[in-house]
Amino acid sequence: MQINMYEAKTKLSQLAERAWAGEKVIIAKNGKPYLELRPYIAPQGQRKPGRLAGKIQMSADFDETPGEVIEAFEEGA
Repeated sequence: MQINMYEAKTKLSQLAERAWAGEKVIIAKNGKPYLELRPYIAPQGQRKPGRLAGKIQMSADFDETPGEVIEAFEEGA
């Protein structure tokens, strides 16, 4: 939806609800698109290496691939 700046001032709460619901809201100035109103999404925090240390277990034979699996890949199965 596109709405002019003056009307947007009077209906800001309604427009915010529509934007939050997923509708694209464009505010126009002199009949031309000027702003896009969209919900705020908080940035995610920085990743912390090692935060899952000790919580993930690898099988003892993780690096060993059975012969039939290798053959299946080589045959294009």
